[in-house]
Amino acid sequence: MPDPARLRAVRRLLRIEEDAAYVSRLSAGASDDAERRAIAIVAGVTRWRRWLDWSVSRHLRQPLASLDAPLRQALRLGAFELIVEGRPPHAAVGEAVGVTRTLLHKGAAGLANAVLRKLAREVGEDRLPRPSTGDAAEDLAIEWSHPTWLVRRWLDRWGAEETKALLAFNNEVPRYTLRSNTLRVSPEQLMERLQQLGTDPEPCRWAPEAFRVVRLAPALGLVSEGACAVQDEAALLVVHALDPQPGEAVLDGAAAPGGKAIAAAERMQNQGRVVAVDVHAGKTDLIWRASQAHGATIVAPVAADLREWETDEPFDRVLLDAPCSGTGVLAKRADLRWNRTPEEMGALAVLQRDLLAAAAAHVRPGGVLVYSTCSLEPEENEGQVEAFLAGHPEFSREPVTTVPEALRTPAGDYQALPHRHGTDGAYAARLRRA
Repeated sequence: MPDPARLRAVRRLLRIEEDAAYVSRLSAGASDDAERRAIAIVAGVTRWRRWLDWSVSRHLRQPLASLDAPLRQALRLGAFELIVEGRPPHAAVGEAVGVTRTLLHKGAAGLANAVLRKLAREVGEDRLPRPSTGDAAEDLAIEWSHPTWLVRRWLDRWGAEETKALLAFNNEVPRYTLRSNTLRVSPEQLMERLQQLGTDPEPCRWAPEAFRVVRLAPALGLVSEGACAVQDEAALLVVHALDPQPGEAVLDGAAAPGGKAIAAAERMQNQGRVVAVDVHAGKTDLIWRASQAHGATIVAPVAADLREWETDEPFDRVLLDAPCSGTGVLAKRADLRWNRTPEEMGALAVLQRDLLAAAAAHVRPGGVLVYSTCSLEPEENEGQVEAFLAGHPEFSREPVTTVPEALRTPAGDYQALPHRHGTDGAYAARLRRA
């Protein structure tokens, strides 16, 4: 019988490929070592899929896509443990073969054994080839397991060295950030409690109220009781860019999952009003539950499409954290890189434009509008802002002085880049209404 963690991982990989399930939704509730191992395999194989497929395909006489799905996933599992994790060949090959035999038949197991043993010899003798197609973007995309179209964009913008650094960052096992709920505990108190739980907390570089942890599971009790929340430093700094003050009226126009709305309420010392609008009613219910758990009672979720939502209430500050390609969060969203296409960028740009115009209508005279994304792409970030300002002369750009200078663009916007700043990617522009 194969190792339960590996068998569980392959079955989840099948669900991801065949049923379009999300990696994150299949990775909840890591209650034991086998579950944690299965989660690590699923994320790792998904992240490195293109490089694994290329390495395995060289030893096949037929296209990898023509193989039975369980065999395809078992080959990826074995290749991942051999190439990426460097596990002993007898364990990596033997377990992958065992999984194949359990899910298929003896013949498929024989093929898996033959292919993975050839791959193991190459790895052991340090002669694993590298792609050499004659196209620099294609070679990098295969070796670092990203879509070629995305790598080509980054090469054009940043050059080879920075692009390699970004690709490497995206393929690291992510560390998680916990934001202290200052309504309940001080950052110092949270640090002490995290140390007691053995999470090895490390103060974040850019946001003093946040800590990185190597192991998230021991801290989930603190998250449940509302002492802290899982939120990357880059996302938290968007709230710093908004800089909401106690007593103000604040609108979060695309609020799910609610982290920024709740962080804004905490920054406001739970004084004032935060209206959290999202188009999905189920998500607004989750926002309400999370805000209550954190003691952020000024958060008022509203289920509505911002483009159609009407209110007479003027807002001092409006945040539009727009739906985007998510190219800044590929390290944590292992499957996202395979679920985006160049064609989607145009559709997202139209949605962002419409939402930004709708958000602007709710800003009081003299108030602030912050537009943000977790994208690295110019047309979703500064391109949207420049187009908006050209059509809305009543707004002007002002520098985001509430984030460190190292995170500000020449235009004064906030931008976090994974390979430069060690965080998720994020962008925010601050626009003042006359």
